[in-house]
Amino acid sequence: MDQQEQAEAEQASPGYHEGKDAVLKRLRRIEGQVRGLQRLVEEDQYCIDVLTQVAATTKALQAVAMQLLEDHLGHCVQDAITAGGDEAQDKVAEATRAIARLLRT
Repeated sequence: MDQQEQAEAEQASPGYHEGKDAVLKRLRRIEGQVRGLQRLVEEDQYCIDVLTQVAATTKALQAVAMQLLEDHLGHCVQDAITAGGDEAQDKVAEATRAIARLLRT
């Protein structure tokens, strides 16, 4: 693989590529939290206890989202800005829309 092919392969990978195992580990932990929520509801647990766990799960998902956003900005957006042109503007606009969606949640 020559340098250009290697550069293209690196650009094609997502920003979280190097931390993929950590992201998957966090998502599996969140999956367990959701299963725990289901169990709380099945067992007719107190509403506030369920809501407390919903809040914890939401916070965990937000932390994953922030990590993914940071990785995207540091990899995908930064690479596009370095390359310049329309792609740079497109990546910044895309990131801005993603941040807006996160803020609405």
